[in-house]
Amino acid sequence: MACQPSPLQISRSFANDWDGIVQPKGLVIPHDSIQICGRMKDQFAAEVAEEGDDPEIKAILLEVCHATGMGFVGVARVTEERWIAAQVVDRIEFGLNPGEELDVKKTICDDIRQCGQAIIIDRIADDPEWRKHPVPALYGFESYASIPIYLADGSFYGTLCAIDPEPRTLSGPETIALLTRCAARVAAILSEKRG
Repeated sequence: MACQPSPLQISRSFANDWDGIVQPKGLVIPHDSIQICGRMKDQFAAEVAEEGDDPEIKAILLEVCHATGMGFVGVARVTEERWIAAQVVDRIEFGLNPGEELDVKKTICDDIRQCGQAIIIDRIADDPEWRKHPVPALYGFESYASIPIYLADGSFYGTLCAIDPEPRTLSGPETIALLTRCAARVAAILSEKRG
């Protein structure tokens, strides 16, 4: 998917009917998409997990879950070669833990790394561009939000990303502002840790 020139890609096509209870939906990560599961691949993955092991970051992710109804919210370290979970809140049994990886080329976060823009999708099935994109089909999610995280030195760290197997209203200005503030708070915490 090529990035659009706008600062934010948004798909508005669904009114949220979430009842506030997140139930496991059985999303599965295809085995060929997981780089490593159950243990750290290497020292870099362990360092990313250690960076994300922060109660403030966890609280921010819980805030995003509560405010949006999204079942999986995470901070991912995204490089040209790797997507590593730094911290996650997983209420839908997606199955990723801090330090575990997805194939970066099978993520939308890789698109965000390349173009530096947030991508917000309320309902994949109603969006003519995204419903044909292979990533939502691969992981089985219907709604998606991802905001780039830039550190204090201006470098791209990764993303604050959220997925859910159900449609969610994410594209409203209040929700976008909340997600942007949360990504900035995570960036400040990570920047401080790096000194």
